[in-house]
Amino acid sequence: MAAEDGSHLWLRLPADARAQVSAPYQSPTLNIAVEELQEAWQGAPVRLVIQKDKQLQPEGFRIRCKDNTVILSAPTERGLLYAAYHLLRLQQTANFPLSDSNTQLTENPAYNLRILNHWDNMDRTIERGYAGQSLWNWEELPNTLSDRYKAYARANASIGINGTVLNNVNASPKILSAEYLQKVKALADVFRPYGLRVYLSVNFASPMALDSLSTADPLNKEVIRWWKNKAKEIYRIIPDFGGFLVKANSEGQPGPCDFGRTHAEGANMLADALKPYKGIVMWRAFVYSPSDADRAKQAYLEFKPLDGQFRDNVIVQVKNGPIDFQPREPYSPLFGAMRHTPLMAEFQVTQEYLGHSNHLAYLAPMWKEFFGSVAPASLKAIAGVANIGTDANWCGHTFAQANWYAFGRLAWQPALSAEEIADEWLKQTFDSILPGSQPSTPDFQLKKMMLDSHEAVVNYMMPLGLHHIFAWGHHYGPEPWCSIPGARPDWLPSYYHKADKRGIGFDRSSKGSNAVAQYPEALARQYDNIETCPEEYLLWFHHVPWTHRMKSGRNLWDELCYRYDQGVRQVRDFQKTWDAAEKYIDAERFHEVQSHLKLQVRDAVWWKDACLLYFQKFSGMPIPFDIERPVHELKDLQKVHLPISNFECPTKELLNKNR
Repeated sequence: MAAEDGSHLWLRLPADARAQVSAPYQSPTLNIAVEELQEAWQGAPVRLVIQKDKQLQPEGFRIRCKDNTVILSAPTERGLLYAAYHLLRLQQTANFPLSDSNTQLTENPAYNLRILNHWDNMDRTIERGYAGQSLWNWEELPNTLSDRYKAYARANASIGINGTVLNNVNASPKILSAEYLQKVKALADVFRPYGLRVYLSVNFASPMALDSLSTADPLNKEVIRWWKNKAKEIYRIIPDFGGFLVKANSEGQPGPCDFGRTHAEGANMLADALKPYKGIVMWRAFVYSPSDADRAKQAYLEFKPLDGQFRDNVIVQVKNGPIDFQPREPYSPLFGAMRHTPLMAEFQVTQEYLGHSNHLAYLAPMWKEFFGSVAPASLKAIAGVANIGTDANWCGHTFAQANWYAFGRLAWQPALSAEEIADEWLKQTFDSILPGSQPSTPDFQLKKMMLDSHEAVVNYMMPLGLHHIFAWGHHYGPEPWCSIPGARPDWLPSYYHKADKRGIGFDRSSKGSNAVAQYPEALARQYDNIETCPEEYLLWFHHVPWTHRMKSGRNLWDELCYRYDQGVRQVRDFQKTWDAAEKYIDAERFHEVQSHLKLQVRDAVWWKDACLLYFQKFSGMPIPFDIERPVHELKDLQKVHLPISNFECPTKELLNKNR
């Protein structure tokens, strides 16, 4: 079997089909659609048609068969491009539902804005990036264009992503300089035929940094004029520029609150500058400050009073949970609370808190949990923090590609199931594992592995609602004992787990911080009662006695032990599943994933031992006899201090030492 490096992602299409394809005219976008179909479509002749259709949104499309011809119709060129990729997806997944009849397939995206947020810095490092350097080579731009820019745009178009924020939300003002806008233009020109619009994260204090204004007060006339002139400059260079993403007054970033103004006043000033060009402002609600308030409550407390005060071209971007992309969180109570403000959900595709690119963690089930709580129709847009870099396979782990793919598919249609998306991705990524789809066949088992992987990570990291007990800084590995002199309490694990002799968990009930009150009344009552609170959120909302009786009949301590042990056993089973598929996978990708799974098992044991041995100091209770014994000593685990730039495998050395 030919070796593969993963660079083709899910677009491993035939290149010699020679299909008959016709289009109404030539254009950069239509030419791409035609070329893709000509090279890869293996069915009947295809005809592309631009036509208005009341049932179709601008980027929607219709596929039907008539007179032995497949007809793709859409109101726009972008719609036809998405139709072409969808037709090829149906072919690759052996799921073409149409015959030569009047049956038809109609697709409309759930959101007009489906966007990737790159946390890429100007020096090509990536904050929370685990797949190499940034794709954007700013030193070589605008004169030298990497082939990967086009490949990146193509991959996004194939799954319906239509926007990209190029730079980190912790933004350098330099991105808005005349020099860098020319570099941004070069990327925008490559992306445009693929329907991919460019956005930029901006530093709120840019007028002070770039032109030495004395203030960035959003109500100051000079500041207002500066942003209007900057918007005019940007749109002169990039006519289809999308707009700004802003992180303000959070984690040291400047914002309107520095000048006694509100988030709404800051966002509206920028929105007014972009309005003549139909640009938008995406204003992040990720805010928290050192205070006595429960960190989980702060975004709600700060933004709920501003509901209805934002311009109509402002979208407030809210993380899916109230803390920070934890492996499992309840949904952020801002969703549903700001009824007069357009909101967009922000997911994290990159695995900051889920083992980085070392761990297999298919995230569609986690995102489906969110959509099970938040009605998709209540959102105006969706964003995902990208997991893409210069690694040959783009994402550092072959299975991490599935999260990029799943984000795009769910952004297009949140009603798709995690199972449907996994099935699509597997068939397009490993087209040789199709001997059948029965419980004993590799494709069935690999899909089950993907679907179980998120729960496995939750189990061996932070089950039952535990959260934010990671190592300092890089967030890789367990450190529930972490204590940094001078650090804010809400930066430390003990703030969240609050383990003591009585029990463990953060009391957010009406007797504690009362974060439950931010949720709708019926849900608040459910979360507030320790007997009715879902066990997956139990330690999120309650400080629970170690002896509390769980649904399994075990006490809390024993249940915690069994959950950690179950996570380890699940990942060991993933190894068996993957090894059984060896003959169906090319050697290069097989060994890459196999190596990652070995590391994931070691890390899972590390997590289990560290957390149980540490929390046992508080519970004073024995680890159940039928659970795998710890293989580390707590004192050794507490000595592990990973350098931020190197978190490959600390457990390998520890395991060798303790054999």
